[in-house]
Amino acid sequence: MKSDLGHWNYNGPEVDINQMIGFIYCITDNNGKKYIGKKLLLNKKKRNPLKGRVNARRYTVESDWRVYTGSSPVLNEYISNGGKDKFQFEILSFQPSKLLMAYYETKEIIDRNALFRDDYYNEVLNCRFRKHKVKYENSANNVR
Repeated sequence: MKSDLGHWNYNGPEVDINQMIGFIYCITDNNGKKYIGKKLLLNKKKRNPLKGRVNARRYTVESDWRVYTGSSPVLNEYISNGGKDKFQFEILSFQPSKLLMAYYETKEIIDRNALFRDDYYNEVLNCRFRKHKVKYENSANNVR
């Protein structure tokens, strides 16, 4: 991977981040305490419609992911007091959809039992998944 990842380290398989929506990450402090989370690479923005139109103009901009330090208030307080150099920022995997991001973040938190261990900053697990409907070519085989 040749692109600039900011303070993030990534040791996984080669990916084209332009084809990805976001990533799952792990932040570790010097004492070994960790935080698992997810981050979008792009944010959607909306402008007011042009004169005489009703549709809003939508566009995307790169998020602050290169300098992002997690969504945990406790973790961010420690980072602001101690400095980023006392923490390791690791990208576990890049994901091509929001569904997969939510799934793999939840899976990592559950597999590591992060909510119930003292060596993790994670305190909340919010997950909501919506399965994409698949259109079947042969509707006779579609059993509901």
